[in-house]
Amino acid sequence: MSLIRLSSPHVYKANSTANVMRLVMLAMLPGILAMTVFFGWGTVIQIIWAGLLALGFEAVILKLRKRPVLFHLNDGSAIVTAMLLAVAIPPFAPWWMTLVGVFVAIVLGKHLYGGLGQNPFNPAMVAYALLLISFPVEMTRWTAPFVLNGDGWQIAPFLDTLKAIFAAADNLWYDSFTGATPLDEIRHRGGLTTEEAWRQSTVLSQGIGAWHAVSAAWLMGGIFLLYRKVITWHAPISMLLALTLCSSMFFGFDPDNYADPFFHLSTGATMLAAFFIITDPVSSATSNRGRIVFGASIGILIFIIRTWGNYPDGVAFAVLLMNLAAPFIDIYTQPRSYGHNRAKKGQGGKA
Repeated sequence: MSLIRLSSPHVYKANSTANVMRLVMLAMLPGILAMTVFFGWGTVIQIIWAGLLALGFEAVILKLRKRPVLFHLNDGSAIVTAMLLAVAIPPFAPWWMTLVGVFVAIVLGKHLYGGLGQNPFNPAMVAYALLLISFPVEMTRWTAPFVLNGDGWQIAPFLDTLKAIFAAADNLWYDSFTGATPLDEIRHRGGLTTEEAWRQSTVLSQGIGAWHAVSAAWLMGGIFLLYRKVITWHAPISMLLALTLCSSMFFGFDPDNYADPFFHLSTGATMLAAFFIITDPVSSATSNRGRIVFGASIGILIFIIRTWGNYPDGVAFAVLLMNLAAPFIDIYTQPRSYGHNRAKKGQGGKA
């Protein structure tokens, strides 16, 4: 009897990189829609602009590296990186800042290490961190969630937003549509207690609902990714639990100086990071136990940076630090092969 000889891997999954990227893009739609409704057209314009730049940079680099251009462009990874960066930067960010960010993400964060599947750091977070350090003023001028104008709340018109991004519109007009984020308000409250800051800040007392809605939309997208088994629950849930635990402990101990857990979970980039950034299969830990350690560590770092760091939201720095630690986590959390005993200490039983 003849036997069929097959080499590993023996587990086949009917999925492809392009299909995974399409599902991620689909899952991002609720978050993008919510950001557009509450913060205006800037998010959509930034996504289109960043996507075009990402495809252009990707094509040039692939050509220079003598790789098949259309094959890699069709996998959608460059578009997903551009979308993640575009929703993370302020909607009114000038066009040149997006250009710099996408160049860093695609060329330095991705292709400098060998392209898709080789990058040790999340490319979008590399670009975001560089933009935040290099252009702190532009990166902290977020669009206010609606703008009080006359009889009601409104967002900036599409054409005016387009002019603000590409033609540097008048500063007075621009200033009327920008404001601090809730994390900024809590971080720089000038000696006020959190309750006093909440009462005196319009962003916290009236605009916080928009941030809650956006976070809920990212959560919806994350649940969709879990349902379609694009990601596993380990990293997102451990990150959210760690952030909840840390914020609960400090809020319970001193509520005048520390924000409550719900505030941490429903503002900033918490939900976007939990389901769309730290679940990057390339730059995160690979085993389930490793993902739990990876996600929990990011949750703790986010709380530390938000509470005592110089930046109101520490997602990018927390993710990059743990990207650096991911190989180390893998060494200690990879399951042993069947028939082999677990090492008593360190890799291979050595300290």
